[in-house]
Amino acid sequence: MIAPAAAALDAPSFSTSRFRAEREADWIAFDALLTRLEKRGAKGLSSEELLQLPVLYRATLSSLSIARATSLDKALLDHLEALSMRGYFLIYGVRQSRLDRLTRFFTRDWPLAVQAVWKETLIIALVIILGALTSWLLVTNQPEWFYNFIPEELAGGRDPRATTEFLRQTIGHGPAAAEEESGGLHIFASYLFTHNSRVSIMSFALGFAFGVPTMMLEFYQGINLGAIVAVFTGKGLGYDFGGWLFIHGTTELFAAALSGAAGLRIGAAVVFPGARSRLQAASDAGRTAGKVMVGVILMLLVAGLLEGFGRQLITDTLMRYGIGTLMLIFWLGYYYVPRRSAAT
Repeated sequence: MIAPAAAALDAPSFSTSRFRAEREADWIAFDALLTRLEKRGAKGLSSEELLQLPVLYRATLSSLSIARATSLDKALLDHLEALSMRGYFLIYGVRQSRLDRLTRFFTRDWPLAVQAVWKETLIIALVIILGALTSWLLVTNQPEWFYNFIPEELAGGRDPRATTEFLRQTIGHGPAAAEEESGGLHIFASYLFTHNSRVSIMSFALGFAFGVPTMMLEFYQGINLGAIVAVFTGKGLGYDFGGWLFIHGTTELFAAALSGAAGLRIGAAVVFPGARSRLQAASDAGRTAGKVMVGVILMLLVAGLLEGFGRQLITDTLMRYGIGTLMLIFWLGYYYVPRRSAAT
């Protein structure tokens, strides 16, 4: 009775050893081909070796199926599962180079993500306009309101008490324009850019709080814009100031609206998750919003270049409007020209 029991205990190890002896050569060959494929790509394999890949892959899957059915040792199962998964991704998985992924992002992923949040973008744009109109009306009717919106030290004299000539010089016109442009104006412009960038990022980051902080921040962004516009329009310089702002503002404010839309998309998913859990809904929305925000950062960099160089070097108001308009047309076309939804 003892001998049969001992033989039964030894059977699994014997079966595993025999199983390895019969099939391990295929696993080793498959592993070697996969390693070469990972290092050198398909060009590193001959035509015969490429034809061998699916054959060896199916042989490995067959070995894995038998190993699972006969309950062979766990180490062997783990090895075969890892080898099979590796083979699947290398043979049948979609592999893209970094250049391909970058191209896909710019040609499909970023524009499609922006298209997906068009409703939120429209809402945020209206909120910014409402903020700008509110402060513009307040400052126009009672100039002292200006100092509640923009600190006096940052305004650099560009406030309701400034003369028309001084304000004209600050936007690149008049005999002292060049000196002024190279002096305090770039500080104020940097403040506006830094402020708008910070608010844009915060608008996105705080979107999870049901979108309420996002709406408030975007309204505040409009408040700052309307206050400074009121100062220049009050001195009859609305057209010239519009050109000074327009050359970079179409890009920067568009980016601000998109950042708010990204935050609002997450907030809406938290409030209205539908059939999904709130965490899952926020995660799904976050993937779209994240793509939008990568694009927003790039737009802000473009706006910074237009602000730092284009606006300083180009003083013709009509040309400023032209460049700003072309940038707006470019962004609208880039984002909203219909594209086929990519199969993932």
